[in-house]
Amino acid sequence: MTVSRYVAVVDDDASLCRSLARLLLLSGYQPITFESAEQFLQDPLRTHFGCLLVDVQLGGMSGIDMHRRLLEEGNRTPVIYITAFDDPRAQADATGLGCAAYFRKTDAGTDILDAVRKVTTAPRVA
Repeated sequence: MTVSRYVAVVDDDASLCRSLARLLLLSGYQPITFESAEQFLQDPLRTHFGCLLVDVQLGGMSGIDMHRRLLEEGNRTPVIYITAFDDPRAQADATGLGCAAYFRKTDAGTDILDAVRKVTTAPRVA
């Protein structure tokens, strides 16, 4: 099994993107940041990521809508959500789509990194 060390960070908060990218880089991953769901969806290499760190609420298409679209396309890349809002409905929607994990932006970076490690080393289900 080949493990992809590439992790997409999709968030319209530039400082959070930088912070997560630094954390991932220091942990041996290759982060690539996107400011929007639309920007991510335009990337022709998006199927080669080990996982996606996605904000729930983005300007334009939401992270949840982006995840739905990926699933419709057959893309089963694990999605880890990160949000600033404690919204039980959004968490239920994310869980219903099969997200790998769901975090608040105030949660510890080590917890997020543990979730990334878990999904990038687990065998993929087709």
